[in-house]
Amino acid sequence: MRILKKDHSTGEIKLTCESLEDLWHVERTLQEGDTVRAKSWRRFKVEGSDDSGEKKEVKIDLMVERVEFAKLANRLRVGGKIKSGTPEEFVQTGSYHTIDLEPHYPFSIIKVWKSHQLKRLEEAVSEGKRPKIALCAMDDEKAVFATLRGYGVAYEFELENSASKRDEKYEEKQQKYFAEIEKKLSSYTVEKLIVAGPGFAKENLKKMLERKHSALLQKIIWENCSYAERSGINELLKKGVVSKVAGEQRIEEEAKLLESFLLHLHKDDGLCAYGVAPVKSSIELSAATHLLVLDELLRTKKEIEALLELAEKKKAKITIFSQEGEPGKQLASFGGFAALLKFRIS
Repeated sequence: MRILKKDHSTGEIKLTCESLEDLWHVERTLQEGDTVRAKSWRRFKVEGSDDSGEKKEVKIDLMVERVEFAKLANRLRVGGKIKSGTPEEFVQTGSYHTIDLEPHYPFSIIKVWKSHQLKRLEEAVSEGKRPKIALCAMDDEKAVFATLRGYGVAYEFELENSASKRDEKYEEKQQKYFAEIEKKLSSYTVEKLIVAGPGFAKENLKKMLERKHSALLQKIIWENCSYAERSGINELLKKGVVSKVAGEQRIEEEAKLLESFLLHLHKDDGLCAYGVAPVKSSIELSAATHLLVLDELLRTKKEIEALLELAEKKKAKITIFSQEGEPGKQLASFGGFAALLKFRIS
């Protein structure tokens, strides 16, 4: 993401998204009542004409009513009423319209910005500068592939090994399995690859790549994890492996915070709270040190905004969780709102 302009007097931020992740950040930022200013197309029909009219390029200020993040189409669809636009003869103020926001096309958002929303945009700018990372958790039987995106871990592919040690063609099938892993890893247009797993499978893959003098070796970071499953990928996040490779990452921070929350919950030591009412009490009593907030909650419950503002005044840290990631899905099962406490409140 690139920020092209900031006007504090009007609340306008002009930006360009450079990826699907950037569009997701914008979708999490937009709220009903905000204004989006962008170029679009309107069909203009001459009165009395029998044809369907001609599409004209226009510049529109749209009052946001709904937002749809269309991952597969690689766009963000923003619908609402037209506030104003140019050329005026092609724009009908008050009519409904949908703007498609796509990567590499500039647009503006005009609103009263909250601090956590500005922080999200800053993170999106920083994420664009970090190495892009793919991960693989593997053993002799299975390999799980994923990429780390701004909104969480995207699991993409699972490969199973058909080789059995009782099979006379075991070695041949094993090499075919490693070759398929190499092919998948080579398909990623990323700067870094993290390959991890239990046992010796990853070591055997490494030896094969070394024999072939594969260029992949320059990209791969070799690590250990307990399982060749999604849980193995989550283990890498919790261990801080991604931070070592590419600097701090949102999904890793979420995983660590959620693990801390669940640990206090399991201990029943009174040093965590979840649900709006208990968390509100912890903030008011200055007991909350860190708030865990699901991003979707900020879009649907206005009272959460006020609680975050109070938490900031009380010097509590705030982390916004993505509902797309595994930590966010777990947080959602606790109402999407939790806190870590420095002392018991009940």
